[in-house]
Amino acid sequence: MAKPTREEAISMASPSSLSPPEVPMELHVSNRQKLLNSLRQHLSDSSRPLHGFAFLQGGEEKTRYCTDHIELFRQESYFAYLFGVREPGFYGAIDIATGESILFVPRLPADYAVWLGEIKPVSYFQERYMVGMVYYTDEIAKVLVDCYKASGKPFLFLLHGLNTDSNNFSKPAEFEGMEKFETDLTTLHPILTECRVLKSNLELALIQFANDISSEAHVEVMRKTKAGMKEYQLESMFLHHTYMHGGCRHCSYTCICATGENSAVLHYGHAAAPNDRVLEDGDMALFDMGAEYSFYGSDITCTFPVNGKFTSDQSLIYNAVLDAHNAVITTMKPGVSWVDMHKLAEKIILESLKKGNILVGNVDDMMVERLGAIFMPHGLGHLLGIDTHDPGGYPKGVERPKEPGLKSLRTARQLQEGMVITVEPGCYFIDALLVPAMGNANISRFFNREMVDRFKNFGGVRIESDVLVTTNGSKNMTKVPRETWEIEAVMAGGPWPLS
Repeated sequence: MAKPTREEAISMASPSSLSPPEVPMELHVSNRQKLLNSLRQHLSDSSRPLHGFAFLQGGEEKTRYCTDHIELFRQESYFAYLFGVREPGFYGAIDIATGESILFVPRLPADYAVWLGEIKPVSYFQERYMVGMVYYTDEIAKVLVDCYKASGKPFLFLLHGLNTDSNNFSKPAEFEGMEKFETDLTTLHPILTECRVLKSNLELALIQFANDISSEAHVEVMRKTKAGMKEYQLESMFLHHTYMHGGCRHCSYTCICATGENSAVLHYGHAAAPNDRVLEDGDMALFDMGAEYSFYGSDITCTFPVNGKFTSDQSLIYNAVLDAHNAVITTMKPGVSWVDMHKLAEKIILESLKKGNILVGNVDDMMVERLGAIFMPHGLGHLLGIDTHDPGGYPKGVERPKEPGLKSLRTARQLQEGMVITVEPGCYFIDALLVPAMGNANISRFFNREMVDRFKNFGGVRIESDVLVTTNGSKNMTKVPRETWEIEAVMAGGPWPLS
């Protein structure tokens, strides 16, 4: 038998069947055309002239506080959506009259070539990013004035609007010579945000790859989880797998690697709780981790027993959440209310807790009293794309609910074909919520205190998949073990997918 080549040996040893796909710049050309069409339609409907420029400023490199340590740059998301530019310091314009795209690149000092590499000519960026024209940022005012063919001051549509997840505002572009232009701060943001809500096939391909490599990494982590390890060791495995085999230099968000009681901390893993607990036999592990590929992300949560075998109590809570997860995905289709999907998940979890004797009484009464928010205080899911919490959850006319639990929803929209949204029901035993609830005269009657005490240190379960809304239903883009028997088989060394 012939000895395998080095490449064949590496391939056979690799725990991955994936490789990073090429990213067609046509994706961003298509995104710009989508914006142009929407902006022209809006201006026509408003009886406004079809001229001016949609004008955006890309992200800037930042140093760590007062030091000269430059943090790894990641492009501002709206700019990434339209232009796909990976470098800092750029500006971009789309001429509404002609449809022409223009990039403005920083004029780099000569010593850049010594410290940071070749200084690329403007023709490089024109070809790479498939735009009509490229100039330097110190030429912005002159170029835009020269390109403007209408009378009066040239008109700039600038990006300024509220992100309803962060309550922060996007930053409108600033440059030397702005006094030569008329500016509009209200038109562009809602239109561009709405463009990002429905994904193209090219965008979906990148989100699918981010899901595929992240799913594979989750399975790798699941297989290698053992009592005695540190949570951060599992985070490290995930990051290594997605970068080594998927080329994912960025993560979609800070990894949540929570075990034991930490799994009831919804956003565990931050600087004050840095994934540093030792895993213990009998713990549940809740790992919420997603890679980002060429700006597009994934957001996946797997929950499983550290020792690879579910106890009856663990199965009870896990299956309550899994049933909710599966019911929502089965029910999803265009026109369905996301608020109704949240309530469906809540009701299924409450029914399971009642069957497990943790709760007593009428489930419909529990729903009226918003008891579900005690066990699932977060929203059911969020739009996903270039940002983990992609914008567009609350456009004009869509009001945020005010009731407990529902007010945490990141969108209250009806589903539309082309949306990618996370489905992430959870059930947690959080003292900060349970103690006051059991002391509340209106809802204390629903709790079996003895059983609630038994689950006091349980932590929580979350199951999260990234789901595409299709013409008649939905497609789960996430590919990880979900049934308890699947998880046990994979953790025992079985293949995935199961043969």
